[in-house]
Amino acid sequence: MHGIRRAPHLFLDRRSAGLELAEALMPHAAERPLVLALPRGGVPVAFEAARMLHAELDILLVRRIGAPGHSGLALGAVIDGAHPQFVVNEEVMRQVRPPAGWFEAEMQRQSQELERARQLYCREPPVPVADRCVILVDDGIDTGSSVRAALKGLAKSAPGQLILAVPVAPRAVAQDLQPLVDELVCLAMPEPFDSIARHYGDFDETTDREVADLLAEARHSAR
Repeated sequence: MHGIRRAPHLFLDRRSAGLELAEALMPHAAERPLVLALPRGGVPVAFEAARMLHAELDILLVRRIGAPGHSGLALGAVIDGAHPQFVVNEEVMRQVRPPAGWFEAEMQRQSQELERARQLYCREPPVPVADRCVILVDDGIDTGSSVRAALKGLAKSAPGQLILAVPVAPRAVAQDLQPLVDELVCLAMPEPFDSIARHYGDFDETTDREVADLLAEARHSAR
């Protein structure tokens, strides 16, 4: 695990955090990596990291499948991609035992939501990840549930190398995610950890328009 800082650190905003991440990721620039952002907050971070690395940028959409009548319990998730992947939480499935056919129908519904979101943000098909050096970026990690699902889904698509890069995360969660990646880059792992927002000077919500504009700018620059 590549931790740059052990103490809490205040980032000016998401884009400045992306510039700092890029410095830590620079050894991978020669591999022409694919940078995948978790929307929405991960996109400004990933945009700057990809720009500095001269890397291709795309988004990775994750739709959580909550248990019927227990939305706080995740039965699994649908992960965007050239070949969408499904992650199932077998332990929760055994506990909840949803009605026959319910989970399959919900997977289909969430898959449609993924397609709707991709059309909203970029109207481009997902970039294939097979055999690529893939860097998954978010603006921070809290519980790690969405990132865990994303990493498991990506692993099924056989990237050549899988790297998780975030500005800030709780140390225990980062250590728990470490086995799922080839490398983990985290700039700050404060203890105790209370929220991602605390480590940013500006943590205003990233809008759908900002996501779409940054992706369009990245595609234009790559031409």
